[in-house]
Amino acid sequence: MASHATEVVTGAAVLAVAVGFFLYAGQIAGFSGREEAHRYWASFRAVDGVSVGTDVRLAGVKVGSVTGLSLDPETFRAKAEFSVISRIALPEDTAAVIASEGLLGGNYVELLPGGSPFNLEPGSEIEDTQGSISVINLLMKFVTGGGESQ
Repeated sequence: MASHATEVVTGAAVLAVAVGFFLYAGQIAGFSGREEAHRYWASFRAVDGVSVGTDVRLAGVKVGSVTGLSLDPETFRAKAEFSVISRIALPEDTAAVIASEGLLGGNYVELLPGGSPFNLEPGSEIEDTQGSISVINLLMKFVTGGGESQ
């Protein structure tokens, strides 16, 4: 009889640890506490290394994620749609930059707030953008001496 009670207690402890692990993993992945978000969009020359789900950061803190990528057939620019938590009001002169976590790190969308006293309306475009920079192209220019005037 005592062994059955021990098995039940051990099983309950294992189940509790598993549930705790999944809750912790959900928080790390950003799946917990669905906070209301505002959507914005921006047009970039290149969005290399960015995909749906990529972080949107402000001052290094994740404040949203990329929700869609498409190509504008008229301008041949990439249109990135992203969400930002609603408690953050972005000034209307905010810039969106595709930044890199380092040489081997991934890319993310960085928001650089301006100084305007007026805020962007949800659903509006962030007009000041800078696309991703290809490290391979930069290295090729350095190796071949491209861009130097002789």
